[in-house]
Amino acid sequence: MSHSAIPRPRTVVGCTLLVIALSAGVTTACGADGNPLSHRPYDAADQISFNGPVEGREKADPDKPLEVVAEDSDGRITDVTAYDATGRYLAGELAADGSRWHSTAPLAANAGYTVRVSTEDEDGAPGRKVLTFDTGKPTTKKRLDVTFGPRTGTYGVGQPVTAELSRAVKDRAQRAVVERALKVSSMPAVDGAWHWVDEKKLHYRPKDYWPAQATVQVRSNLEGIKIGDRLWGGGKAKPLTFSTADKLIAVTDASAHQMTVYKNDEIIRQIPVTTGMPGYDTRNGVKVVLAKEGTVRMTSASIGASDFYDLIVHHSVRVTNSGEYVHAAPWSVGSQGAANVSHGCTGMSTENAAWFYDTVREGDIVKVINSGGDTMAPFGNGFGDWNLDWQKWRTGSALLGGTPDGPAEADRARLRPQSI
Repeated sequence: MSHSAIPRPRTVVGCTLLVIALSAGVTTACGADGNPLSHRPYDAADQISFNGPVEGREKADPDKPLEVVAEDSDGRITDVTAYDATGRYLAGELAADGSRWHSTAPLAANAGYTVRVSTEDEDGAPGRKVLTFDTGKPTTKKRLDVTFGPRTGTYGVGQPVTAELSRAVKDRAQRAVVERALKVSSMPAVDGAWHWVDEKKLHYRPKDYWPAQATVQVRSNLEGIKIGDRLWGGGKAKPLTFSTADKLIAVTDASAHQMTVYKNDEIIRQIPVTTGMPGYDTRNGVKVVLAKEGTVRMTSASIGASDFYDLIVHHSVRVTNSGEYVHAAPWSVGSQGAANVSHGCTGMSTENAAWFYDTVREGDIVKVINSGGDTMAPFGNGFGDWNLDWQKWRTGSALLGGTPDGPAEADRARLRPQSI
């Protein structure tokens, strides 16, 4: 058959968004001179049609899917890879018979793309064609921007990553587009996932706590990506890098009136404490240190307590937004280690509180067990993220919810054609 370039009509076919990505390359085999697989790849321009613009001329509409069609009934497409100038791969699906490939993820706006097409003819000889094109600007001015947290710094191993969106995203398919573009990596690498807290907020945490002495990097690939009808990713996301310190976990047994502090899984201090009295029981569960506030005025009005108090409290470490602290309580030293007499906070001697205040940092873990209180809610009152087990956490992901656990996130990233 002839492989000279013959113009073909361009075909435009719509497609439904899928989540299948294909990016494997095809390697030609070696053989004798008579074996068609030993030939150098021929120009496959006469075997395919492409719905993109002619190279170097008009720009492609980023609202439309990309499609490559096998025009020769005796040949077929064996592989297609498409990526933009920043290295972001475009997910797509190849028909089982090799007749058609189409993109299953949005094209980026105002970007340059390279498309590598591999084919074979009826004799099995390989063909190649490289296509390039640019996309135009989106027609809408609606942009979705993202702001990451926490601030750059060093945190405890329980610190979640947060992403605040500038607009609400309700549709699950649109959430998947957003989630796929928000990249979190760590060294050492760990398995982790995003969880949608509400329509404008996501949290990311590992399956287990971050490793000690880790470096975490967060960035957005949303710029120029179509999220939904008339909504595109903006380019204002500032990348984030933070590190973790030693693994520090303080476990308070409310029934034993004792706090045990672990550093890298070794006990470094045991502290007599008092927690919430009946009716003001301290919340059970895992909490994350939110702030070291030092000297704080605490009043009964702040929690609606029926018995009046108005105290200046020192060495105060906040663990919930509603006002639960670990702090110095010199007025209750006689009860510390013996009874629970507070209004929900964990109190200890001034000496122990000063040590605790100097030892912990934001992101460290404070866990309460054997209290009469409810378990801290995962969201809305600080970082209760760790009170969801891993399977429930994954259900909050638009990408992973409903899928089996595994392989690790690092492996999933290699399996799908996304920049990492």
